[in-house]
Amino acid sequence: MLERGERGAIMNIRVLNETDAQDYQALRLRALQTDAESFGSTYEREVHFTIEVIQERIRQAEDRYVLGAFQEDGSLVGVVRFMRATDRKSRHKGDIYGMYVAPEVRGQGVGKKLLVEVITRAKEFDGVEQIHLQVVTKNASAKKLYMSLGFETYGVEPRGLKEGDQYFDEDLMVLFLK
Repeated sequence: MLERGERGAIMNIRVLNETDAQDYQALRLRALQTDAESFGSTYEREVHFTIEVIQERIRQAEDRYVLGAFQEDGSLVGVVRFMRATDRKSRHKGDIYGMYVAPEVRGQGVGKKLLVEVITRAKEFDGVEQIHLQVVTKNASAKKLYMSLGFETYGVEPRGLKEGDQYFDEDLMVLFLK
């Protein structure tokens, strides 16, 4: 899907495939360096992942996919991962993981376009009724984006993440599709 961003930048939003593995890993490692407190993983852990591990991570399956936002020049500037719960009693839920938009394109609608596409695709999954995510409580811009699309906070996990000696609370958010 090729769309013009809010400030005129052309964005191609699509499901990543194995050929995107190197670009995905470069952006993911950048995210883990620039916004370390926002992710459960670390740069030190993921920098050692092989290309095969990355290919498996982004490989589309019946219940999961990774979306990427590409600029007109083909550079990957945003990603988000969706995974549907696989347990019989939880298959009505999906989760968003690893949402990241490169700092140089923030404020241009990239994150919103990624999330709108995730929501649209989630509605196509038979029986998915709600989407969950976790966001660091102090990340006001991300929370504002999520709320603008209908996500609601239903709880807070105190000290959900820890980086060194610093703790970060996480808001638990949900979007009901039905």
